[in-house]
Amino acid sequence: MSFDKQIEAVRNSFRADLDSFSNEEKIINELQVKYFGRKGLIAGLFQQLKDIPANQKPCYGKLLNELRGKLSKEFEAKVKSTTEDSSTNKKEFIDYTLPGYRFPVGSTHPIQQTLDQMKEIFKAIGFNVGYGPEIDDDWHNFEALNFPPHHPARDMQDTFFVDQSTVLRTHTSNVQIHLMENKPPPLRYLVPGKVYRNEAISFKHYCLFHQVEGLYVDKNVSFADLKGTVDYFLRKMFGESVKSRFRPSYFPFTEPSAEVDIWNERRQQWMEIVGCGMVDPNVFKSVGYDPEIWHGFAFGFGVDRIAMLKYKIDDIRLFYQGDVRFLEQF
Repeated sequence: MSFDKQIEAVRNSFRADLDSFSNEEKIINELQVKYFGRKGLIAGLFQQLKDIPANQKPCYGKLLNELRGKLSKEFEAKVKSTTEDSSTNKKEFIDYTLPGYRFPVGSTHPIQQTLDQMKEIFKAIGFNVGYGPEIDDDWHNFEALNFPPHHPARDMQDTFFVDQSTVLRTHTSNVQIHLMENKPPPLRYLVPGKVYRNEAISFKHYCLFHQVEGLYVDKNVSFADLKGTVDYFLRKMFGESVKSRFRPSYFPFTEPSAEVDIWNERRQQWMEIVGCGMVDPNVFKSVGYDPEIWHGFAFGFGVDRIAMLKYKIDDIRLFYQGDVRFLEQF
């Protein structure tokens, strides 16, 4: 068989195989080896060049290079188009009526759920929601709230100090001062946020917890207004049958002061959930309010404690461990 006919035979054989092409990996590899391998048909044609007359070798060499390049492009194009067709066909057979995959969806943290509910209760009776710094100076966290330097009341709150005059706030009461410094009375604000105290961690104490601070300043505000506001909140949060009591207490920034307990049926004991009182005149003086004209009350609810009571949780540490098994229950 002449060399020209051998070249034509390889070309025809290749195209016949390409017409019956399958995109199976085994078939693809077999064709690649058959035509383009080191011992393939095209390589065999190149080996026969040594028997071609010298004056014809350049012409046949060029012809074989063109053949190899053209067949290689046809092979790659066929593999690509067949693979794409196969992928398209697979997509066409997807049954869109089948139920989709269920992706895990997170839920709102129980502390945030409690905070949201508290905000809605107080907003319904005219309180605005405000926020303030978690890192604050000694003036706003202590001194303006009637905690003079070296006052023993500072020992009631074990403080994290950033430096000598900067602290992680020990209560949200610091925002009272910021609000009154920047806004003229009357004021009615609710301030939720994190607070920090260097306390021994136990089932009911943590170094980080949440408070909701309330501040109401106006003319003719009385302790009866404070008691009515707290009672209203407790009934909305825990139901009309909630049992509560006010106890005399002491806070430097309120006078008179009280703590409020509610009865825990499961534990058969009273549990403190809020400290409150009438704003001390010295606090008004520190922000430039005239205590002869303006009166007010303030309260601070422990959000974590309320969430524990509401959801019957016995250990405050569960809120901060990030255990999905616990959080999924809410």
